[in-house]
Amino acid sequence: MALAFVLGITGGIGTGKSTVLRMFGELGAQTLSADDIAREVLKKGSAACLEVVERFGGRVIGADGEVDRAALAGVIFSDADARKDLDAITHPRIIAQTRARIDSFRGANHGAGKVLAVEVPLLMECGLEGIVDKVLVVAAEQGAQVSRLTSRSGISEGEALSRIASQMPIEQKVARADRVIWNDGSLEELGLAVKRIWEEIFLL
Repeated sequence: MALAFVLGITGGIGTGKSTVLRMFGELGAQTLSADDIAREVLKKGSAACLEVVERFGGRVIGADGEVDRAALAGVIFSDADARKDLDAITHPRIIAQTRARIDSFRGANHGAGKVLAVEVPLLMECGLEGIVDKVLVVAAEQGAQVSRLTSRSGISEGEALSRIASQMPIEQKVARADRVIWNDGSLEELGLAVKRIWEEIFLL
């Protein structure tokens, strides 16, 4: 394995990407989440936050002055133009910070070798496959995605299906992946699949 190895984790909404990222962290990888970077980008008072308020109004801002991500999701997943406008505000900033952190990781001295696992939900949509060494797609059957979305977000089945349909079809992501984990079973099965890929990394 190279001294610095970057694994890009992507997949559809509700497939378990964040759980897979956490599992890689438990195995010893450094971890980075584009969703966490998005929260930083939209932090209260930031340029992106101010642009979001200008575009969408106070309905997407919580009592604490922070962007209400649930309210914002409710707007953009029901309006394709709104989603494009939000992407134009946030994506360049998120991509720039993600690239910078990956570059920083690659430039550090990792001794015997180190892995950075990066969760980027829109890795393929944003053309970022080239900034990682391998792409792992976390996939799941649509029924499992719907069940997870309705239980964790409190949205209806119709809303869940609409959010799934707004993304690149999982079959396309699977076809472009270096590795695929199908997350339709138990957490134990998912953990074993993650461990197998972790072991493969050190054979590359």
